[in-house]
Amino acid sequence: MITLEGNHLTFRFPEVHESAKSVLQFQRTLRIPDNGKHYPLPPGLGAFPLRHVEDFTDRVPKGWRERAGVMMPLYQAEAMWISFDAGWRSRGGYPCAIKVAAGKINAISGKPWTPELDGSERDYIVVPEQPWLDGFCIAKDVIRQFVAMPLGSGYSVEEQITGKPEHGGLQFIVYPMLRERYEALLQQRERSSDHWAVAGASSLVLRCAAEPVRAMGLAAGGRMRQQIYADPHGLDAWDQSSSNRCFVTLVDAVQWREITGEAPPTKPPTAADYTKAGLPWFDYYAADLETLGGAQALALAKSVAEMAEEKGEQVLGPDGEVNPDTIINIGPGEISLPKALPRESKR
Repeated sequence: MITLEGNHLTFRFPEVHESAKSVLQFQRTLRIPDNGKHYPLPPGLGAFPLRHVEDFTDRVPKGWRERAGVMMPLYQAEAMWISFDAGWRSRGGYPCAIKVAAGKINAISGKPWTPELDGSERDYIVVPEQPWLDGFCIAKDVIRQFVAMPLGSGYSVEEQITGKPEHGGLQFIVYPMLRERYEALLQQRERSSDHWAVAGASSLVLRCAAEPVRAMGLAAGGRMRQQIYADPHGLDAWDQSSSNRCFVTLVDAVQWREITGEAPPTKPPTAADYTKAGLPWFDYYAADLETLGGAQALALAKSVAEMAEEKGEQVLGPDGEVNPDTIINIGPGEISLPKALPRESKR
């Protein structure tokens, strides 16, 4: 069962366990420069609005109606990241395995989309161990930021790998942990509760038609330091007989009002302006978890900046000087941070 609750996409599995659920949110953020440097994690600047495609069937293309799911607006060259809120590790959220695809290309393995979990390819992430995903996994502890570009322009990773602007958007399939494995995990957590106990748990901000409607795809942006964690439970922990799948259509923000009657979010500040204001960036590491190496197919995909230079096009504004001075280090179970920090989560 999938429900849209505010701007949260919630996947529930009551047939497996009453606590089995996973919550996804899509965060607006800074577009980091693509200059060869590895940047820390940028902040969350608020959630993108999500709307049911079926509520606007008379205003969207047939392909969108057939896929159904939800839609959200992004400007050309706008960046985003995905927040996974299944409960912070120290507070015992229900584990789920999640496959993420940009169009029909797996954002972790770089392989074509298949719904099944592939343990040999390690083509999925596990929550709550993985708190967020900011881009394509190109190397060990390095991703290239998700950046929106018009589908059909040749920039998206999907188009570069398949040669076709066929799908765009994002696709998710979520599998819950088997009930018996979860109950065994609960017993283990109870035995080690003193080790994980954290005082003062609360919800805190960590990082928090005049013309045809245009769909957007996800292209590769600048390089960022981010760990993608391997499955600590094993492939046999997941109930692959129960799954929920959802497509997220990315809409050109300029046309959002035309489709929905609502104003799109304002454009985010540049990374240079944000940094100049002395606002924080973030580093997150879980030293006790194995991390995945990058996918060669994703590493070979050209970034927006590289493609634009090759095409002789101006699609990105100037980056300016971006040298993050304020970097906040956070890790699993750290929940005593000030509420002013803008990477948002309930962990």
